[in-house]
Amino acid sequence: MKLRILLPTCLLLASSALAPVLASAAEPVLRFAILGDAEPKPKAEFPGLAAAVGHVNHLTDTLDLDFVIGVGDIAHKGTELQYDAVTPVLQRLTLPFYPIMGNEEHGSSVERYMQYAQRWNEGKVEIEGPSYVKEFEQLALVMASPNEGRDFNDEGVAWVKQQIQQLHPKPVLLVVHGAPAGTFPECADKGIHHPGFAEVSVQPNLIAMISGDLHMDLNRTEHSKQIDGVHHLHIPALERTKIPDEDQHVPMFRVLTVMDDDQVLVDTYQVGLDGPLQQHDYRFSLKR
Repeated sequence: MKLRILLPTCLLLASSALAPVLASAAEPVLRFAILGDAEPKPKAEFPGLAAAVGHVNHLTDTLDLDFVIGVGDIAHKGTELQYDAVTPVLQRLTLPFYPIMGNEEHGSSVERYMQYAQRWNEGKVEIEGPSYVKEFEQLALVMASPNEGRDFNDEGVAWVKQQIQQLHPKPVLLVVHGAPAGTFPECADKGIHHPGFAEVSVQPNLIAMISGDLHMDLNRTEHSKQIDGVHHLHIPALERTKIPDEDQHVPMFRVLTVMDDDQVLVDTYQVGLDGPLQQHDYRFSLKR
C-alpha cells in the first residue's frame, strides 16, 4: 500500500508566501527618470516641466535616482525666448540631466542647443555632443539626436548602428526623439522614416527604444510594447497632449529601474501624486 504524505496547511501557506519574497530578492543597480516633450505654445511657460522637476527632486532621496534624461523638444522652434525661460527650471534639477535634441530644437542650430544643454548641467556634468553614449556595468544608453527634424540622415544612422555594434554583447537602450514610423499606429506617419534605420532595429543587443514626440495620452493609447524583440516605450509630454486629442492633459514622467537580475522595471508617475500608476507598469528583460 502506498503512503500518502499530507503537508500541514501552515506549511503550504508558508510556501506560497515565500514566492513573492523570492521574486523580489533582486536589488536595483541603476535608476533614472525620463522627462518627455515640454515645448509650450504659444507662451514660453513651463508649469508641467517645473512641477515634474520638483517631483523628480523629491524622488531622488526616496528612490536613490542616478540621473535624468530628456527625449527632446524642450524649446518650441528653438527660440532663445523659450531656451531662456526653461533654463532656470532645468537648472533646479539636483541630478545630471542628459538630453537629446528633438525636431523643435532643429528649428534653430545645434550650436544653440549645445550652449543651453551645458547651462542646464552647469556644475554637474558636461554634455559631449548632440549624440553620445552613457555606459554602465549592465547596459549602455545610446543617446541619439535626430539630424534633421525628427529623422536621421545616412551619417546619423551609421553612427547609431556603429555604437550599438561596438557595445555588443552589452545590452543597449536607444534613446531617440521619434520612434520608427508606424511603431505607434495612433500616429503612424510621424517618426523615423530613413530606410537604413531598419538595420539598427535588428541589432541583437538592442533591447529597447525610448522615445517621445507624439504627445500621447498614456491612459488612452498603447504606450509600451514589444515589436520583433525590441521594446518600445513612449514618454508622455509634460506640457501638451495631442493624441488621441487635445482635450485631456495629465503631465506624467517615467522611471526606469535596472535590477541586478537583468530585469528592467518601468514605472509611470503622474506629476504631483505619490507613488507610480500601477495601470502603466511595464517590465522587460535585458536578455533579448
